[in-house]
Amino acid sequence: MKEQLSWKVGGQQGEGIESTGEIFSTTLNRLGYHLYSYRHFSSRIKGGHTNNNIRISVDEVRSVDDNIDILVAFDQQTIDVNSHELIEGGIILADAKFKPTVDESLNVTLVVIPFTEIAKEQGSQLMKNMVAIGASARLMNLPMEPFKDMIHTMFIRKGEEIVQSNHNALRLGFEAMDEKYNELSINGGFDLGESDGTEKLYLIGNDAIGFGAVNAGVRFMPAYPITPASEIMEYMIKHLPKLGGTVIQTEDEIAAVTMAIGSNYAGARSFTASAGPGLSLMMESIGLSGMTETPLVIVNTMRGGPSTGLPTKQEQADLNQMIYGTHGDIPKIVLAPTDVEDAFYSTIDAFNLAEYYQVPVILLSDLQMSLGKQTSEPFNLSRVEINRGKTILEDIEREEDDTEYFERYGDSEDGISSRPIPGLKGGIHHVTGVEHSPTGTPSETADNRQIMMEKRMRKLNNFVMEEPFKVDGEKDSDLLVISFLSVNGVASEAIGRFDEDIVGNITHVQLKQLHPFPAEALYPYLEGAKDILVIEQNYSAQLFNIVKMNYHMHSKMKSFTKYNGTPFKPNEIEKYINSILKIKEVL
Repeated sequence: MKEQLSWKVGGQQGEGIESTGEIFSTTLNRLGYHLYSYRHFSSRIKGGHTNNNIRISVDEVRSVDDNIDILVAFDQQTIDVNSHELIEGGIILADAKFKPTVDESLNVTLVVIPFTEIAKEQGSQLMKNMVAIGASARLMNLPMEPFKDMIHTMFIRKGEEIVQSNHNALRLGFEAMDEKYNELSINGGFDLGESDGTEKLYLIGNDAIGFGAVNAGVRFMPAYPITPASEIMEYMIKHLPKLGGTVIQTEDEIAAVTMAIGSNYAGARSFTASAGPGLSLMMESIGLSGMTETPLVIVNTMRGGPSTGLPTKQEQADLNQMIYGTHGDIPKIVLAPTDVEDAFYSTIDAFNLAEYYQVPVILLSDLQMSLGKQTSEPFNLSRVEINRGKTILEDIEREEDDTEYFERYGDSEDGISSRPIPGLKGGIHHVTGVEHSPTGTPSETADNRQIMMEKRMRKLNNFVMEEPFKVDGEKDSDLLVISFLSVNGVASEAIGRFDEDIVGNITHVQLKQLHPFPAEALYPYLEGAKDILVIEQNYSAQLFNIVKMNYHMHSKMKSFTKYNGTPFKPNEIEKYINSILKIKEVL
């Protein structure tokens, strides 16, 4: 009986690998298990190796595992590429069609089942994925009924005949595995422990962001499709019209961001979402938002770069771009959710902060958080609050002979001016991207420039979120580990493998507020740590260097990076932490 196991399916892109994983994992979610998935796919519509790695557990999981237990192979390449990941005694379920072989040096069992042949007998070779799911269910001693219910849910719109054919394919796969089960002497070795039986949310980070945007009051989204952000746009296309909202697919990212600025200026909450190449095109307009003090929310789902780079692979290399990319100085906030659940709440925070401080807010995600599907506790909608700051929504009472323009950018102690929605009586003012006076009238005088610059930058002088980071551990530690976005979950698991009585106290900080950097709040943890380790997925250690800029004890800081396009695994971080502890022991 296993508390958790990993199941991976692989084949050629376009032959149903994603749907195979979706049906299998969604059924297990309905049975009450916790799930975490990672999709490896190519930047093309069809062809090229793809796989879906799904971790199933009786307890919460926030990363892929070190190895896999079961590999479902629709072609030989899947075996060649992925079999080395199998645990000792692992199982390969392979389609007989391609005459599968496996390296004899691996201590794994190859089970050959005619997936394609069985599927063809039921009317279409496309149903080989159902045969594979049936075989997997028998291997794991899972009941067939929940899978049949899932098939009915997915295919009933195509008619009862299609549903029945898929049911038959599922059953025949189950029976084919059953014939081989006893002779393999598995003896329940792939049975899962009992789940809590509670179905949870099962979603990708992009859906959590989309749902957060809807609950934040967004009613307009202009965007241009790009991996891995497109699902946010697709979510909004599906749901926003039901609320009277609109989504526009623009001609490019420049149009998207300027439309978002215009909509926010008009008083309607709006945002756009993109990835690194799109954000590069938006930089001038982000500056426009800062100069005109117009709220703006942009979601950046990071991927491998530069240029087109690795559009379908994991990386966290846009951090410097998001903080320093615009020309000139503007106040700006950069946030990073700690996990998929937090992505919902952080999205709402982003809109509230953008309107309260009248600044651009960038919500960072990465490919793994955006597209990796995982279970989450239901979102607590009672936590949702809308804060529009100093937005004026009603006519402004003024003396009849007062014909002066409204001081939209008037000075204030906190640097935040009142913001009337266009069309209000008494609120007329200029809006321009050049330097301007308090009424918005262009002005290039030295005195005005200094006053307005200081006014804008004063907004975030003392800005810190109520929870700028999530912390697990004490202020005084033998090792402080700092991470962000999808690295959080895998780092947390790796840290949990160490015995405090043996290695000492390890504290884990998961940063949420990346800019302005929460130096003062983080300082006690930095100062209280004997060693500091920053873990991230980029070549140049961008987060590590930002921490160094804000803390003086560089000698106790270490960096661990990965930039080959694949997510960290827990054992990689575990091994590196262990090397630090051994070095410390030697010293």
